[in-house]
Amino acid sequence: MKAYAAALSLCLGLTSVSAFAPATHSRSLTRHHDPSNPIAVRMSDKVFDQEAYIAESKEMRLKHLEEQAMFALKIAVENYGNAVFPNAMIAGDVVITHLLHRMGYLKDGKAKVMVVDTFHLFPETMEFLREIEEFYGFKAEVFCAEGVPVGDKAAYDKKYGADLWKEDIEQYDKVCKVEPFQRGLKTLNTDCMINGRTRWQGFEFSHAQFENAPIGGGLAKCNPIAYWTLEDTFDYIAKYNVPHHPLHAKGYPSIGDAKDTIPIPEDGSTKFVDFKFVGDKTPWLDYASERKGRFVGLANKDGSTKTECGIHVEGAERTFDRDLWEEGAVKNIASNDEALDIIKSGKEAIIAVYAPWCQFCQGMEEEFAKYAESAGVPVYKFRGDEEREFVGENLNTKSFPTVNFVKADGSVVKYESEDRKAEDFANFEKSFESSKV
Repeated sequence: MKAYAAALSLCLGLTSVSAFAPATHSRSLTRHHDPSNPIAVRMSDKVFDQEAYIAESKEMRLKHLEEQAMFALKIAVENYGNAVFPNAMIAGDVVITHLLHRMGYLKDGKAKVMVVDTFHLFPETMEFLREIEEFYGFKAEVFCAEGVPVGDKAAYDKKYGADLWKEDIEQYDKVCKVEPFQRGLKTLNTDCMINGRTRWQGFEFSHAQFENAPIGGGLAKCNPIAYWTLEDTFDYIAKYNVPHHPLHAKGYPSIGDAKDTIPIPEDGSTKFVDFKFVGDKTPWLDYASERKGRFVGLANKDGSTKTECGIHVEGAERTFDRDLWEEGAVKNIASNDEALDIIKSGKEAIIAVYAPWCQFCQGMEEEFAKYAESAGVPVYKFRGDEEREFVGENLNTKSFPTVNFVKADGSVVKYESEDRKAEDFANFEKSFESSKV
Protein backbone atom coordinates (compact mmCIF):
# COMPACT_ATOMS: atom_id res chain seq x y z
CA MET A 1 0.00 0.00 0.00
CA LYS A 2 2.98 2.35 0.45
CA ALA A 3 3.59 2.46 -3.29
CA TYR A 4 -0.07 3.08 -3.89
CA ALA A 5 -0.03 5.93 -1.36
CA ALA A 6 3.09 7.35 -3.02
CA ALA A 7 1.42 7.31 -6.43
CA LEU A 8 -1.71 8.90 -5.02
CA SER A 9 0.30 11.60 -3.28
CA LEU A 10 2.08 12.49 -6.51
CA CYS A 11 -1.22 12.62 -8.35
CA LEU A 12 -2.38 15.18 -5.78
CA GLY A 13 0.81 17.21 -6.11
CA LEU A 14 2.24 16.00 -2.79
CA THR A 15 5.60 14.46 -1.98
CA SER A 16 6.05 11.14 -0.29
CA VAL A 17 8.86 8.84 0.77
CA SER A 18 8.44 5.25 -0.36
CA ALA A 19 10.34 2.25 0.95
CA PHE A 20 10.21 0.79 -2.54
CA ALA A 21 11.40 3.73 -4.64
CA PRO A 22 13.90 6.59 -4.16
CA ALA A 23 12.28 9.72 -2.83
CA THR A 24 14.68 12.02 -4.67
CA HIS A 25 13.26 11.51 -8.14
CA SER A 26 10.28 13.52 -9.24
CA ARG A 27 8.13 11.85 -11.85
CA SER A 28 5.13 12.99 -13.82
CA LEU A 29 2.18 10.62 -13.79
CA THR A 30 -0.62 10.25 -16.25
CA ARG A 31 -3.48 7.81 -16.31
CA HIS A 32 -2.86 4.85 -18.58
CA HIS A 33 -6.13 3.51 -19.91
CA ASP A 34 -5.53 -0.21 -20.10
CA PRO A 35 -8.86 -2.07 -20.37
CA SER A 36 -7.31 -5.21 -18.91
CA ASN A 37 -6.02 -3.35 -15.83
CA PRO A 38 -8.17 -0.31 -14.99
CA ILE A 39 -6.03 0.71 -11.99
CA ALA A 40 -2.70 0.76 -13.80
CA VAL A 41 -0.85 4.08 -13.55
CA ARG A 42 1.78 5.29 -16.04
CA MET A 43 4.97 6.55 -14.40
CA SER A 44 6.96 8.13 -17.25
CA ASP A 45 7.60 5.20 -19.57
CA LYS A 46 6.77 2.55 -16.97
CA VAL A 47 3.38 1.28 -15.89
CA PHE A 48 2.73 0.67 -12.21
CA ASP A 49 0.64 -2.51 -11.95
CA GLN A 50 -1.06 -2.49 -8.58
CA GLU A 51 -2.33 -6.05 -8.89
CA ALA A 52 1.23 -7.25 -9.38
CA TYR A 53 2.32 -5.16 -6.40
CA ILE A 54 -0.38 -6.70 -4.19
CA ALA A 55 0.68 -10.19 -5.25
CA GLU A 56 4.31 -9.35 -4.53
CA SER A 57 3.39 -7.91 -1.13
CA LYS A 58 1.46 -11.05 -0.23
CA GLU A 59 4.44 -13.17 -1.21
CA MET A 60 6.74 -11.02 0.93
CA ARG A 61 4.35 -11.33 3.88
CA LEU A 62 4.07 -15.09 3.51
CA LYS A 63 7.84 -15.47 3.28
CA HIS A 64 8.20 -13.50 6.50
CA LEU A 65 5.53 -15.59 8.25
CA GLU A 66 7.24 -18.79 7.12
CA GLU A 67 10.56 -17.64 8.54
CA GLN A 68 8.96 -16.66 11.84
CA ALA A 69 7.12 -19.98 12.11
CA MET A 70 10.22 -22.02 11.32
CA PHE A 71 12.21 -20.05 13.88
CA ALA A 72 9.57 -20.77 16.54
CA LEU A 73 9.58 -24.47 15.63
CA LYS A 74 13.37 -24.60 15.75
CA ILE A 75 13.38 -23.11 19.24
CA ALA A 76 10.69 -25.55 20.37
CA VAL A 77 12.21 -28.70 18.90
CA GLU A 78 15.90 -28.01 19.44
CA ASN A 79 15.60 -26.75 23.01
CA TYR A 80 13.18 -29.33 24.40
CA GLY A 81 13.64 -33.05 24.42
CA ASN A 82 10.07 -34.08 23.63
CA ALA A 83 8.22 -31.62 21.43
CA VAL A 84 4.79 -32.99 20.53
CA PHE A 85 2.35 -31.70 17.91
CA PRO A 86 -1.34 -32.58 18.53
CA ASN A 87 -2.56 -32.59 14.94
CA ALA A 88 -6.25 -32.21 14.05
CA MET A 89 -5.46 -31.97 10.32
CA ILE A 90 -7.27 -28.66 9.87
CA ALA A 91 -5.77 -25.98 7.61
CA GLY A 92 -3.32 -24.52 10.11
CA ASP A 93 -2.24 -27.97 11.26
CA VAL A 94 -1.36 -29.17 7.76
CA VAL A 95 0.77 -26.04 7.38
CA ILE A 96 2.65 -26.89 10.58
CA THR A 97 3.01 -30.50 9.42
CA HIS A 98 4.58 -29.29 6.18
CA LEU A 99 6.91 -26.89 8.02
CA LEU A 100 8.08 -29.69 10.34
CA HIS A 101 8.69 -31.82 7.26
CA ARG A 102 10.71 -29.09 5.56
CA MET A 103 12.88 -28.83 8.65
CA GLY A 104 13.42 -32.58 8.82
CA TYR A 105 11.81 -32.95 12.23
CA LEU A 106 9.22 -35.52 11.18
CA LYS A 107 11.60 -37.95 9.55
CA ASP A 108 14.20 -37.79 12.33
CA GLY A 109 11.53 -38.05 15.02
CA LYS A 110 12.59 -34.89 16.86
CA ALA A 111 8.96 -33.77 16.76
CA LYS A 112 6.25 -36.34 17.43
CA VAL A 113 2.76 -36.08 15.99
CA MET A 114 -0.18 -36.97 18.21
CA VAL A 115 -3.79 -37.47 17.05
CA VAL A 116 -6.93 -37.84 19.18
CA ASP A 117 -9.56 -40.08 17.57
CA THR A 118 -12.96 -39.31 19.10
CA PHE A 119 -14.68 -42.16 17.21
CA HIS A 120 -16.97 -39.46 15.81
CA LEU A 121 -14.64 -37.94 13.23
CA PHE A 122 -15.45 -37.87 9.53
CA PRO A 123 -14.25 -41.08 7.84
CA GLU A 124 -12.08 -38.89 5.61
CA THR A 125 -10.09 -37.62 8.58
CA MET A 126 -8.37 -40.84 9.63
CA GLU A 127 -7.96 -41.79 5.96
CA PHE A 128 -6.23 -38.45 5.40
CA LEU A 129 -3.96 -39.15 8.37
CA ARG A 130 -2.77 -42.34 6.72
CA GLU A 131 -2.12 -40.42 3.50
CA ILE A 132 0.07 -37.78 5.11
CA GLU A 133 1.89 -40.38 7.19
CA GLU A 134 2.93 -42.05 3.95
CA PHE A 135 3.59 -38.75 2.16
CA TYR A 136 5.86 -37.29 4.86
CA GLY A 137 7.29 -40.54 6.20
CA PHE A 138 6.21 -40.42 9.85
CA LYS A 139 3.90 -42.37 12.15
CA ALA A 140 1.44 -40.54 14.38
CA GLU A 141 0.64 -41.65 17.91
CA VAL A 142 -3.15 -42.08 18.08
CA PHE A 143 -5.04 -41.86 21.37
CA CYS A 144 -8.72 -42.51 22.04
CA ALA A 145 -11.10 -43.09 24.95
CA GLU A 146 -9.45 -44.91 27.82
CA GLY A 147 -9.76 -48.69 27.86
CA VAL A 148 -10.70 -48.91 24.16
CA PRO A 149 -8.38 -50.23 21.42
CA VAL A 150 -7.48 -47.63 18.78
CA GLY A 151 -9.96 -47.75 15.92
CA ASP A 152 -12.46 -50.04 17.68
CA LYS A 153 -15.73 -48.11 17.55
CA ALA A 154 -17.75 -51.14 18.63
CA ALA A 155 -15.68 -51.44 21.79
CA TYR A 156 -16.20 -47.74 22.47
CA ASP A 157 -19.98 -48.06 22.02
CA LYS A 158 -20.08 -51.02 24.39
CA LYS A 159 -18.03 -49.33 27.10
CA TYR A 160 -19.30 -45.76 26.92
CA GLY A 161 -22.45 -45.86 24.81
CA ALA A 162 -22.89 -44.67 21.24
CA ASP A 163 -25.10 -41.78 22.42
CA LEU A 164 -22.86 -40.44 25.19
CA TRP A 165 -22.53 -37.12 23.35
CA LYS A 166 -26.32 -36.76 23.27
CA GLU A 167 -26.75 -37.68 26.94
CA ASP A 168 -23.94 -35.56 28.39
CA ILE A 169 -21.83 -33.46 26.02
CA GLU A 170 -19.43 -32.37 28.75
CA GLN A 171 -18.81 -35.96 29.76
CA TYR A 172 -18.32 -36.87 26.10
CA ASP A 173 -15.70 -34.14 25.77
CA LYS A 174 -13.85 -35.45 28.81
CA VAL A 175 -13.96 -39.08 27.70
CA CYS A 176 -13.26 -38.65 24.00
CA LYS A 177 -11.15 -35.51 23.84
CA VAL A 178 -9.70 -34.10 27.06
CA GLU A 179 -8.62 -37.33 28.79
CA PRO A 180 -7.03 -38.91 25.67
CA PHE A 181 -5.34 -35.56 24.97
CA GLN A 182 -3.90 -35.40 28.48
CA ARG A 183 -2.91 -39.06 28.43
CA GLY A 184 -1.21 -38.62 25.07
CA LEU A 185 0.90 -35.72 26.30
CA LYS A 186 1.84 -37.69 29.40
CA THR A 187 2.60 -40.93 27.52
CA LEU A 188 4.89 -39.07 25.10
CA ASN A 189 6.66 -37.29 27.99
CA THR A 190 5.82 -33.97 26.38
CA ASP A 191 7.77 -30.96 27.57
CA CYS A 192 6.80 -28.63 24.71
CA MET A 193 3.44 -28.68 22.94
CA ILE A 194 3.19 -27.34 19.39
CA ASN A 195 -0.26 -26.17 18.30
CA GLY A 196 -1.97 -24.21 15.56
CA ARG A 197 -3.76 -21.54 17.55
CA THR A 198 -3.84 -18.13 15.83
CA ARG A 199 -4.96 -14.66 16.85
CA TRP A 200 -7.20 -14.62 13.79
CA GLN A 201 -9.39 -17.38 15.25
CA GLY A 202 -11.07 -14.99 17.68
CA PHE A 203 -10.70 -12.63 20.61
CA GLU A 204 -10.20 -15.50 23.07
CA PHE A 205 -6.93 -16.28 21.28
CA SER A 206 -5.91 -12.67 20.68
CA HIS A 207 -2.90 -12.97 22.97
CA ALA A 208 -1.43 -16.05 21.29
CA GLN A 209 2.28 -15.69 20.67
CA PHE A 210 5.12 -17.80 19.31
CA GLU A 211 6.37 -19.13 22.63
CA ASN A 212 4.88 -19.50 26.09
CA ALA A 213 7.48 -20.46 28.67
CA PRO A 214 6.52 -23.18 31.16
CA ILE A 215 4.89 -21.67 34.22
CA GLY A 216 4.47 -23.51 37.51
CA GLY A 217 5.79 -26.78 36.16
CA GLY A 218 3.48 -26.83 33.14
CA LEU A 219 4.31 -27.33 29.50
CA ALA A 220 6.10 -24.95 27.24
CA LYS A 221 3.90 -24.08 24.27
CA CYS A 222 4.84 -23.20 20.72
CA ASN A 223 2.32 -21.39 18.53
CA PRO A 224 4.27 -21.09 15.26
CA ILE A 225 1.43 -19.59 13.21
CA ALA A 226 0.13 -17.28 15.94
CA TYR A 227 0.11 -14.24 13.62
CA TRP A 228 -1.25 -15.95 10.50
CA THR A 229 -4.71 -15.34 9.11
CA LEU A 230 -6.72 -18.21 7.66
CA GLU A 231 -6.03 -16.73 4.22
CA ASP A 232 -2.31 -16.98 4.95
CA THR A 233 -2.66 -20.69 5.66
CA PHE A 234 -4.47 -21.35 2.39
CA ASP A 235 -1.95 -19.18 0.52
CA TYR A 236 0.80 -21.36 1.97
CA ILE A 237 -1.06 -24.55 1.05
CA ALA A 238 -1.42 -23.29 -2.51
CA LYS A 239 2.19 -22.10 -2.74
CA TYR A 240 3.66 -25.48 -1.79
CA ASN A 241 0.84 -27.81 -2.95
CA VAL A 242 0.48 -28.98 0.65
CA PRO A 243 -1.69 -32.06 1.22
CA HIS A 244 -4.83 -30.87 2.97
CA HIS A 245 -8.10 -32.29 4.28
CA PRO A 246 -10.37 -33.42 1.42
CA LEU A 247 -13.43 -31.86 3.06
CA HIS A 248 -12.14 -28.37 2.23
CA ALA A 249 -13.18 -29.24 -1.32
CA LYS A 250 -16.71 -29.94 -0.05
CA GLY A 251 -17.23 -26.62 1.69
CA TYR A 252 -15.81 -27.16 5.17
CA PRO A 253 -13.44 -24.42 6.40
CA SER A 254 -12.67 -26.36 9.58
CA ILE A 255 -13.16 -30.02 10.39
CA GLY A 256 -14.11 -31.63 13.70
CA ASP A 257 -16.62 -34.30 14.66
CA ALA A 258 -18.99 -35.30 11.87
CA LYS A 259 -21.97 -35.04 14.23
CA ASP A 260 -21.67 -31.28 14.70
CA THR A 261 -19.61 -29.88 11.81
CA ILE A 262 -21.24 -28.29 8.75
CA PRO A 263 -20.08 -26.48 5.58
CA ILE A 264 -19.90 -22.67 5.58
CA PRO A 265 -22.06 -21.44 3.90
CA GLU A 266 -24.33 -24.42 4.51
CA ASP A 267 -24.98 -24.83 0.80
CA GLY A 268 -21.29 -25.65 0.30
CA SER A 269 -20.87 -22.89 -2.26
CA THR A 270 -17.45 -21.86 -0.91
CA LYS A 271 -14.77 -24.48 -1.48
CA PHE A 272 -11.03 -24.90 -1.75
CA VAL A 273 -10.43 -27.07 -4.80
CA ASP A 274 -7.18 -27.77 -6.64
CA PHE A 275 -5.34 -25.25 -4.47
CA LYS A 276 -7.66 -22.34 -5.16
CA PHE A 277 -10.95 -21.00 -3.85
CA VAL A 278 -14.22 -21.59 -5.64
CA GLY A 279 -17.05 -19.21 -4.80
CA ASP A 280 -17.00 -16.30 -2.36
CA LYS A 281 -14.16 -16.92 0.08
CA THR A 282 -15.26 -14.18 2.49
CA PRO A 283 -17.41 -16.43 4.72
CA TRP A 284 -14.29 -18.50 5.44
CA LEU A 285 -11.70 -15.75 5.69
CA ASP A 286 -13.42 -13.08 7.76
CA TYR A 287 -12.05 -12.60 11.28
CA ALA A 288 -13.03 -15.37 13.71
CA SER A 289 -14.98 -17.22 11.00
CA GLU A 290 -12.86 -20.35 10.65
CA ARG A 291 -14.78 -22.29 13.32
CA LYS A 292 -18.31 -21.09 12.52
CA GLY A 293 -19.21 -24.53 11.23
CA ARG A 294 -18.05 -26.31 14.39
CA PHE A 295 -20.09 -27.45 17.44
CA VAL A 296 -23.32 -26.73 15.58
CA GLY A 297 -26.43 -27.46 17.62
CA LEU A 298 -24.49 -28.12 20.83
CA ALA A 299 -25.00 -26.33 24.13
CA ASN A 300 -23.21 -26.38 27.45
CA LYS A 301 -25.03 -27.48 30.59
CA ASP A 302 -25.68 -23.85 31.52
CA GLY A 303 -27.46 -23.35 28.19
CA SER A 304 -24.71 -21.28 26.57
CA THR A 305 -23.64 -22.01 23.01
CA LYS A 306 -20.78 -24.45 22.82
CA THR A 307 -17.65 -23.09 21.12
CA GLU A 308 -14.92 -25.34 22.53
CA CYS A 309 -14.36 -29.04 23.18
CA GLY A 310 -12.23 -28.41 26.27
CA ILE A 311 -8.85 -29.38 24.82
CA HIS A 312 -7.69 -25.81 24.24
CA VAL A 313 -9.05 -24.16 27.36
CA GLU A 314 -6.63 -23.06 30.04
CA GLY A 315 -5.19 -25.99 31.98
CA ALA A 316 -6.39 -28.71 29.59
CA GLU A 317 -2.81 -29.72 28.84
CA ARG A 318 -2.25 -30.66 32.49
CA THR A 319 -1.55 -34.31 33.10
CA PHE A 320 -2.10 -36.11 36.37
CA ASP A 321 0.45 -38.53 37.75
CA ARG A 322 -1.52 -39.42 40.88
CA ASP A 323 -4.87 -40.69 41.97
CA LEU A 324 -7.30 -38.61 44.01
CA TRP A 325 -7.62 -39.05 47.79
CA GLU A 326 -4.42 -41.04 48.09
CA GLU A 327 -4.25 -40.25 51.81
CA GLY A 328 -6.76 -39.48 54.53
CA ALA A 329 -10.11 -40.86 55.59
CA VAL A 330 -11.49 -41.65 52.13
CA LYS A 331 -11.18 -45.40 51.61
CA ASN A 332 -10.59 -47.03 48.24
CA ILE A 333 -12.89 -49.61 46.67
CA ALA A 334 -10.66 -51.83 44.57
CA SER A 335 -13.18 -53.92 42.63
CA ASN A 336 -16.78 -54.30 41.55
CA ASP A 337 -17.24 -57.18 43.99
CA GLU A 338 -16.00 -55.06 46.87
CA ALA A 339 -18.44 -52.31 45.89
CA LEU A 340 -21.33 -54.80 45.87
CA ASP A 341 -20.25 -56.14 49.27
CA ILE A 342 -20.46 -52.61 50.72
CA ILE A 343 -23.89 -52.04 49.16
CA LYS A 344 -25.20 -55.36 50.52
CA SER A 345 -23.50 -55.14 53.91
CA GLY A 346 -26.51 -53.70 55.70
CA LYS A 347 -24.46 -50.71 56.78
CA GLU A 348 -24.67 -47.11 55.68
CA ALA A 349 -21.88 -45.55 53.64
CA ILE A 350 -20.99 -42.76 51.25
CA ILE A 351 -19.45 -43.70 47.88
CA ALA A 352 -17.97 -41.12 45.50
CA VAL A 353 -17.67 -42.39 41.92
CA TYR A 354 -14.93 -40.41 40.19
CA ALA A 355 -12.31 -40.15 37.45
CA PRO A 356 -8.89 -38.72 38.43
CA TRP A 357 -8.65 -36.66 35.22
CA CYS A 358 -12.07 -35.03 35.69
CA GLN A 359 -11.71 -31.36 36.62
CA PHE A 360 -14.86 -31.45 38.74
CA CYS A 361 -13.57 -34.43 40.72
CA GLN A 362 -10.27 -32.64 41.18
CA GLY A 363 -12.16 -29.55 42.27
CA MET A 364 -13.98 -31.32 45.09
CA GLU A 365 -10.99 -33.38 46.31
CA GLU A 366 -10.10 -31.16 49.24
CA GLU A 367 -13.66 -30.56 50.45
CA PHE A 368 -14.65 -34.23 50.18
CA ALA A 369 -11.53 -35.23 52.13
CA LYS A 370 -12.42 -32.67 54.79
CA TYR A 371 -15.95 -34.07 55.04
CA ALA A 372 -14.65 -37.65 55.35
CA GLU A 373 -12.56 -36.72 58.40
CA SER A 374 -15.68 -36.09 60.47
CA ALA A 375 -18.31 -38.16 58.65
CA GLY A 376 -20.67 -40.32 60.64
CA VAL A 377 -20.47 -43.18 58.13
CA PRO A 378 -17.58 -44.80 56.21
CA VAL A 379 -16.61 -42.75 53.13
CA TYR A 380 -15.36 -44.49 49.98
CA LYS A 381 -14.07 -43.64 46.53
CA PHE A 382 -14.57 -45.82 43.48
CA ARG A 383 -12.90 -45.08 40.14
CA GLY A 384 -15.76 -45.22 37.68
CA ASP A 385 -14.20 -44.32 34.35
CA GLU A 386 -12.76 -47.83 34.14
CA GLU A 387 -16.06 -49.52 35.05
CA ARG A 388 -18.70 -47.40 33.39
CA GLU A 389 -21.26 -50.13 32.83
CA PHE A 390 -21.05 -51.28 36.42
CA VAL A 391 -21.28 -47.83 38.02
CA GLY A 392 -24.11 -46.93 35.67
CA GLU A 393 -26.14 -49.95 36.78
CA ASN A 394 -25.25 -49.96 40.46
CA LEU A 395 -24.14 -46.45 41.47
CA ASN A 396 -26.40 -44.05 39.55
CA THR A 397 -23.48 -42.79 37.48
CA LYS A 398 -23.80 -41.04 34.15
CA SER A 399 -21.09 -38.45 34.74
CA PHE A 400 -18.33 -37.67 37.22
CA PRO A 401 -18.32 -37.08 40.09
CA THR A 402 -21.36 -38.95 41.41
CA VAL A 403 -21.77 -39.14 45.19
CA ASN A 404 -24.14 -41.74 46.64
CA PHE A 405 -25.53 -42.55 50.07
CA VAL A 406 -25.83 -46.31 50.61
CA LYS A 407 -28.73 -47.07 52.96
CA ALA A 408 -28.83 -50.03 55.31
CA ASP A 409 -31.45 -51.72 53.13
CA GLY A 410 -29.03 -51.69 50.17
CA SER A 411 -30.67 -48.89 48.24
CA VAL A 412 -28.36 -46.30 46.71
CA VAL A 413 -29.42 -42.63 46.66
CA LYS A 414 -27.65 -40.11 44.45
CA TYR A 415 -26.56 -36.67 45.68
CA GLU A 416 -28.21 -34.40 43.12
CA SER A 417 -26.71 -31.04 44.05
CA GLU A 418 -23.77 -29.33 42.32
CA ASP A 419 -22.70 -27.84 45.67
CA ARG A 420 -19.63 -29.74 46.83
CA LYS A 421 -18.40 -28.17 50.04
CA ALA A 422 -17.68 -30.31 53.12
CA GLU A 423 -20.83 -29.04 54.86
CA ASP A 424 -22.93 -29.90 51.79
CA PHE A 425 -21.85 -33.54 51.96
CA ALA A 426 -22.43 -33.54 55.74
CA ASN A 427 -25.95 -32.20 55.24
CA PHE A 428 -26.60 -34.87 52.60
CA GLU A 429 -25.61 -37.54 55.12
CA LYS A 430 -27.77 -35.98 57.86
CA SER A 431 -30.80 -35.96 55.56
CA PHE A 432 -31.09 -39.73 56.05
CA GLU A 433 -31.10 -39.64 59.84
CA SER A 434 -34.88 -39.18 60.01
CA SER A 435 -35.39 -42.37 58.06
CA LYS A 436 -33.41 -44.51 60.50
CA VAL A 437 -35.37 -46.92 62.69
